[in-house]
Amino acid sequence: MKKSPLILSLLVVFILLLTSEAFAQEIPALSDFNRIRLDYNQKGMIILGSWAVGNMVWGGIGASQTFGQNKAFHQMNLYWNSVNLMIAGFGYWQATKEVPGTDFWATVEAQQGIEKVLLLNGALDVAYMAGGFFMKERGLRKGNDRLIGFGKSVILQGAFLLAFDGVMYGFHHVHGKELPDLVQNISLGPTGVYFRMNF
Repeated sequence: MKKSPLILSLLVVFILLLTSEAFAQEIPALSDFNRIRLDYNQKGMIILGSWAVGNMVWGGIGASQTFGQNKAFHQMNLYWNSVNLMIAGFGYWQATKEVPGTDFWATVEAQQGIEKVLLLNGALDVAYMAGGFFMKERGLRKGNDRLIGFGKSVILQGAFLLAFDGVMYGFHHVHGKELPDLVQNISLGPTGVYFRMNF
């Protein structure tokens, strides 16, 4: 009787080792799953980059043709989106460089990672907007056109980024819900991992 807990413990450890080893193997169905995730990232960076370029052109033209708070608004759009363009360029390069893998744990980590980043970005976007409202209010109290213009620009940019990150999160989150369906069709055998396909 005293040997039963030891045998049960060894059996549990053995099953856990088998499971973790099996999921460390390559799972071909995950390649398509990861390809879609990377495709979302690439398209998102193209949208962000297009927004940035459009705002930089609009900001450059607007800053050269306006005065006061309108000039400050366009200047901040130009400054802000030069950073957005760098982020979009780096993000696009990173998404095209990554190869759609077939490793289970790496897939889970990448999927959870992108969702967490987008949620964090959403919180930062709200903070940007709050900062913009603060600048605008402070500018109105002090009669500072530059602060008013900067504040309006930061509110606009924060609102766009909040919408952008929200839509990106929605796509990734819905896509992430497909992962359990892929795993559900996996069974473990003495020689490796097997897939069940329904026709």
